[in-house]
Amino acid sequence: MKVKLPENVLKPVAALRGGIKVSHNKFTSESETRRIEPPPQVVIPMVQHIGAPCTPLVKAGERVLAGQKIGDTDAYISAPIHASVSGKVKAVAPAVTVGGRHILSVTIENDGLMEYDPSIAPPKVESQKDFIKAVRASGLVGLGGAGFPAHAKLNFPKDVKIDTLIVNAAECEPYITTDYRECIENSWDIVSGIHALIEFFDFKRVVIAVEDNKPEAIKILSSIADTDNERGDRIHLMALKSKYPQGAEKAMIRTVTGRKVPPGKLPADVGCAVMNVGSVAFIARYLKSGRPLISRTITCSGSAIAQPSNIRVPIGTSAKEIVAACGGYAAEPYKIIVGGPMMGFALYDDEVPLTKQNNALLAFASKEKEIKKERACIRCGRCVAACPMSLAPVFIADKLKKDPDPAELNELGAMVCMECGSCAYVCPAGKPLVQSMRRAKDIVREGMKK
Repeated sequence: MKVKLPENVLKPVAALRGGIKVSHNKFTSESETRRIEPPPQVVIPMVQHIGAPCTPLVKAGERVLAGQKIGDTDAYISAPIHASVSGKVKAVAPAVTVGGRHILSVTIENDGLMEYDPSIAPPKVESQKDFIKAVRASGLVGLGGAGFPAHAKLNFPKDVKIDTLIVNAAECEPYITTDYRECIENSWDIVSGIHALIEFFDFKRVVIAVEDNKPEAIKILSSIADTDNERGDRIHLMALKSKYPQGAEKAMIRTVTGRKVPPGKLPADVGCAVMNVGSVAFIARYLKSGRPLISRTITCSGSAIAQPSNIRVPIGTSAKEIVAACGGYAAEPYKIIVGGPMMGFALYDDEVPLTKQNNALLAFASKEKEIKKERACIRCGRCVAACPMSLAPVFIADKLKKDPDPAELNELGAMVCMECGSCAYVCPAGKPLVQSMRRAKDIVREGMKK
């Protein structure tokens, strides 16, 4: 269905290179976010971000308060971690997390009181340096799924001029609707966060980018774009063509600005910054309250979920507790995924805790089980056409199989791959191309160390 866009909505500057059409399956788009009761216990891993792990600041037997800092590190690429409930520390020990890794974690027995740390207060922010310091103290990482520490993203090199902030509300992965509900339910937090970012970073242009299959979000966001402020007309709304992986950072920069981020470079190198819409809204709430990131919205959906919903959950809540809050399993799940079906991770156990960067929990019944039988590559070129990074995945996979030389794999662009899964989705031969790309990247990294 073609949606008539408001007059102030911009069109993309460039078309997405490659990409694929996927079934949206946004079954929870009209599900208003509800906050669930905190579970009996939470397991909070000391790694919930890209970068260095945190060191626990508490010991077994101690009582902690909600919002209390329980993990931190001096490493720059990292983010502090806070207790999501009040209660007694049951253990500080390794626990299995998403991806099957054993990560040092703090287990807290919930006392049911939800007492907040009394030292929590709105941060005093008078300069850009104060702002970055406050963002770090909040524990914010990219809420779109990448998990990159937000303070590090905002600490731009002094010799680089950032003129454009892109607020990413595309949400191109199937099933997930957390960003959509953020736009519907918390639009004034979004505009408040944008104004704060403009104030301290003097962005000349802010573009809120959303896919054109979200008419209600576009309607609300267009009113934000119309909001005048003393700094002039800087805030714009852009409707992107609905196509996966439209929301990928580098793909979005090209679509919104026409600028191409070179391999190995960052958005700042082309004068851009990209932040998830949920991250922007959280900044506004943190500046007002001082409460750190201890809960987040999760889309729980899929054919094996009894009541697909958007729910607000304390960090460290297990997948099992989240499913229970959505009516339990409607059928025996054959696969449970954290994240979207294209880039998420399959779980072997629903006792795994969810962390800051996890935006969805999907469970599928066996009726949807359809696995392509792997066959010989027919050199159809579909993986090449679908790749948004202009790679030839089949050549990298062949090189990996026959002669996994790190230098040659790097030359073929293995490190450029963002593992979006478009190549594997369209491959008629059922080749596990994403796994091949991940292995190729590991080999390149090992080669660089040597």
